[in-house]
Amino acid sequence: MLELLLLPPMLRALVAMFMGGICFPLCGVMVLRLDLVPLRYALMHGVILGGAISLALGIPEAPISFLTNLLVVWMVLFLKGNKSMSSAASMVFTMGLASLIMHVFDVPSKDSMQLLWGSPYALQNIDLILLLFICVFELIYLSVNFKKITAIFFDKDIANSLGVHVKFHYYTMVIVVALVVAMAMRLIGALLIDALLILPVLISGRVSSGSKQLFIRSSIIGLILSIGGYFLSLTWDLPLSATIALLAAFFYALTSFVKKN
Repeated sequence: MLELLLLPPMLRALVAMFMGGICFPLCGVMVLRLDLVPLRYALMHGVILGGAISLALGIPEAPISFLTNLLVVWMVLFLKGNKSMSSAASMVFTMGLASLIMHVFDVPSKDSMQLLWGSPYALQNIDLILLLFICVFELIYLSVNFKKITAIFFDKDIANSLGVHVKFHYYTMVIVVALVVAMAMRLIGALLIDALLILPVLISGRVSSGSKQLFIRSSIIGLILSIGGYFLSLTWDLPLSATIALLAAFFYALTSFVKKN
């Protein structure tokens, strides 16, 4: 095990899962409390478009995925209309454009399918730097603005009457969600992204009585799931994303059973 951990791809994956386990669930709290689930789906499609562009042009995937997700945010939030409808329209647009790009540039199907699964073992140093930047910014932003954020979670109109710049903080949190979704798909893929984004929050919600507890316990549970899944996958030679997803589902079922009894 120690020899494996000394290999650069394995070490980068461990570091990435440590940071992701802490920070991704914090973003999941924002997704659920701000009702951004439709936007989250749109952002996942945006990452697929970014991946298609990077594969077609042979350029790094992460920066392009960030840019495409910021484009999706603009399409959904800044264009007039219902946000759910805008999210659906952006999903159709991004997937259609991604399919067109992969066809025109003759991207192999096996490469395009990798966008759905992700792999922390394929990360480069630049990916770790970007992930570290996102996590540090997220932690600082939440720490400095916690009271304002919880006020927005409770009621936007009341928060606005208290002098909170609701639009600024709302857009900031949406942009954080966009960047986190892009990076989370790099780690665990589109199909299992909720294993670290949403399930830790749902598990924590069963044992938390306030926003502060929800953030802290979601982050702790996410770290346990990511690191626990990492070492279980190495021990039993299992896919990392699937291991984390099953572990998260087990914890969710366990907390559901304990709460009922």
